[in-house]
Amino acid sequence: MTSGGSDVSTDPRRDEGDFLAGYDPRDYDPVSVTVDVVALTIRDGSLNVLLVRRGQAPFAGMWALPGGFVRGVQDAEDLPDAAVRELSEETGLSAKRGPLERIHLEQLATYGTPGRDPRMRVISVAYLVFAPELPEPEAGGDAADAAWTPVERLGLTDGGDQAPGTTRKLAFDHARILTDGLERARSKLEYTPLATAFCAPEFTIPELRAVYEAVWGEELHAGNFHRKVLSVPGFVESTGATSDRGGRKGGPRPKLYRAGDARLLHPALLRPSREEEIR
Repeated sequence: MTSGGSDVSTDPRRDEGDFLAGYDPRDYDPVSVTVDVVALTIRDGSLNVLLVRRGQAPFAGMWALPGGFVRGVQDAEDLPDAAVRELSEETGLSAKRGPLERIHLEQLATYGTPGRDPRMRVISVAYLVFAPELPEPEAGGDAADAAWTPVERLGLTDGGDQAPGTTRKLAFDHARILTDGLERARSKLEYTPLATAFCAPEFTIPELRAVYEAVWGEELHAGNFHRKVLSVPGFVESTGATSDRGGRKGGPRPKLYRAGDARLLHPALLRPSREEEIR
């Protein structure tokens, strides 16, 4: 009871309950949330991204990143779960087939420019996926086709567009999302051991170097790379075994390594082009 004699609630739970009872979401502009997935792997020595060909409008027939609407009411799901579900539904890559249980999944960025989707106001949360030796995808859901595509064939520019004459144009703003995903991947290889996510559980230093060369798009000096990797504490650890395959030019079989326990690389492994900028 206040000095004026009126009742004032002192229970915040009751106040919140009263508020929610009278809350009408139709008082606000409708907004939908989607997830898009930048899935990267290395095939035949080159960096590939997983694309799906849209089977429905808008942009029917065009290629895009796997993704779709987040389930918000019926079978409501968290964002990472939605990303994995869409990746599985549209490409056939599922835990039952093995590879998705080994993927590295992290949130990339959020995209909400008005007009990015012609249907309605759509905000997309993009995810970045790395995995080694992923199989051929099988289109499903509303995707008409799915394919691994070498990144170098997409004509991406630094500004997040595609160069004139590029034949496989990407729908929506997916060229920008992919560009951002590639830069995130390239940067993380400099200061984290994420490159090992592209490798088998046991790998050689030349195989690890091939990952860096494919993701960075730059050739690396074999001896210098080998020395730098082994000088970073916790980056890799020896298995004590050697590869079944002999070294180049009939040399000794290379040693096998596995990922170490480091979470950050110190010192970092910088791209050759970045080293020149710093100098």
